[in-house]
Amino acid sequence: MSTRSLQRIIRSIPASDGAGVKLRRSLGQSPFQRVDPFLMLDEMSSDNPDDYMAGFPSHPHRGFETVTYLLEGHMLHQDHLGNKGDLKSGGVQWMTAGRGIIHSEMPQQENGRLHGFQLWINLPAVEKMKPAAYRDIQPDEIPHVTLATGGTAKLIAGALEIEGKVAHGPMQGLSTDPLFIDVRLSAGSLFSLPVPATHSAFLYPYQGELAVGDSTAKLPLLAHEAGVLSRGERIEARAGSDGAGFLLLAARPLGEAVVQHGPFVMNTREEIEQAIRDYENGELV
Repeated sequence: MSTRSLQRIIRSIPASDGAGVKLRRSLGQSPFQRVDPFLMLDEMSSDNPDDYMAGFPSHPHRGFETVTYLLEGHMLHQDHLGNKGDLKSGGVQWMTAGRGIIHSEMPQQENGRLHGFQLWINLPAVEKMKPAAYRDIQPDEIPHVTLATGGTAKLIAGALEIEGKVAHGPMQGLSTDPLFIDVRLSAGSLFSLPVPATHSAFLYPYQGELAVGDSTAKLPLLAHEAGVLSRGERIEARAGSDGAGFLLLAARPLGEAVVQHGPFVMNTREEIEQAIRDYENGELV
């Protein structure tokens, strides 16, 4: 079984989004910094309310899915469909924009730490105009798997097989077959997982550092870097001397043209122009 190696590193850069939320962006810095079907990964992490209190006021999306995962803090989601969800520490909100959704995500805390992620996953062309959908996933719905080598794996989407036991995340049956795992490892511990050889995959340490793959001369993957992996049938990562916390993302690539204009992701420029017209005319949704 071939083990994936570290193919390239996308270092996150400081950025601002919404009404001025400070964050770090790895995937999505440019059209060349994507990992099909993953379009963008942002990390929010601050103890300073000035960095996050402005939040993400009402704005539109079309053509992809957004996944918001909060390690610490409290945010409120509201959208034009009437959905309202409290996102608290350990929770996830999975939103399929489809043909269009208008939503907001606003902090519900005046101080303290806000630490979380937003991931954008592309939709295939045949699904870009399907009805919008939203799911609020509470922490107790997410399986926690104890690793024999030391640590835990929190399974948000897909299936995880460890030592002959299979766990299933709350998100299943999506066309890109995503695997989304939050892994915590103790110092020097090894994480090893079989994955479909056809899937794209990357790792994002948010704490500590990782040695990736089975090479004896591997570079460490540092915190706040996205490590894009080669093809292979297994992912292996070993934590450094301080342990590590990281996201593992894998999914079936679409191999389709991507044309993005801000919050709209379609396959052609004409479709983007139509999305803009629909939004301006109140017909996006």
